[in-house]
Amino acid sequence: MIKGNKVKHLNKKVGHRQAMLGNLVQSLFYHENITTTVAKAKVARQIAEKLITRARENQKDSLSAAEKVHNLREAGKIVTDKEILHKLFNDIAPRFVTRPGGYTRILRVGQRISDASEMAILQLVERKELAQLKDDRKAVRAARNKKAGKKAAKKAAEKPAKEAKPAKAEKEKKAKKK
Repeated sequence: MIKGNKVKHLNKKVGHRQAMLGNLVQSLFYHENITTTVAKAKVARQIAEKLITRARENQKDSLSAAEKVHNLREAGKIVTDKEILHKLFNDIAPRFVTRPGGYTRILRVGQRISDASEMAILQLVERKELAQLKDDRKAVRAARNKKAGKKAAKKAAEKPAKEAKPAKAEKEKKAKKK
């Protein structure tokens, strides 16, 4: 007896499908608005809503620290970029605390010219304006560059000390050979 499969295959193998959908969801959380085909949007919507729900649960005070870490790691399996994961849990989830589901919408925009695929815009219902998103990204980049600058300074301070030791060892080896 043939039974229906609940997974939308999208004509892709498992690994490719999971990677593609993970990237779609990451792009959705980063830009809060993406254009894709209707079929991909419907599947990405399911994943995105589950992740937002998981991030929303972390806002509750009744959760233990272990449960919060578990939610973070489960979401991290799909959203591999740490900045986007941070944005999901600290920026997107608080916006949806009072909303009981329905965090995304799909707007159909017609057919793609090249292959006549039905296209759609997948977006978060409560999303920020473009200017505000750009300001947030600049702040994140500035913080990342500041952090990278500190690490580079530490490495530069440690590097001469590490290089001095091998230089002494090389001089001793040359002295022994003579």
